[in-house]
Amino acid sequence: MKNCFVFGLLLLVNSLVAQGYKRYDSTLKIGKVGFRVSCTNKSLSQNSLNIKPIGFKSEAREVNLELKARVISAEIDDLNQDGFADLIIYILESSGKTNLFCVSSKNDEMMQPIYFPDISNDFKLNKGYRGGDEYKLVEGILFRKFPIYDADTTIKVPTKKVRQIMYRVVEGERGTWKFKAFKNFDITKD
Repeated sequence: MKNCFVFGLLLLVNSLVAQGYKRYDSTLKIGKVGFRVSCTNKSLSQNSLNIKPIGFKSEAREVNLELKARVISAEIDDLNQDGFADLIIYILESSGKTNLFCVSSKNDEMMQPIYFPDISNDFKLNKGYRGGDEYKLVEGILFRKFPIYDADTTIKVPTKKVRQIMYRVVEGERGTWKFKAFKNFDITKD
């Protein structure tokens, strides 16, 4: 009887752990072109991320890299308005913050990264920032929303304000792409 109880408890714990760390595997397409994204999602400290182009010309190769985060979800859209599919992968870092890993299709021949700026480098936008980001992609525009905190770090609850930032993809240096904030506003919650 005691062994059955221990076995049942181990089975329950194992199933709960397995539910918390589900492998991410999704195929996203616009027409016949897109990406297959898969990630082991075993731990926050090390995971294998695989991005495989679908419908690209034969020169395009899949990308495998180690990621110090977990993949939460992914979306596809033409972010840089060049007529080719681009990819946003939402990742959860070990710090608990959500971040982005973005890839652009260059003429359906190859993939190249899209740089997403670190908010800590923007002194205007990061005022009151402590994480809690939510992202939404709408017709090529990326919306970022997070609660605003007081400057006093002893206060652990956010104010009743939320900052919303809108980003679009613009050309960077030497043929690269990057997200650039073009509008932001603070909203008071009820």
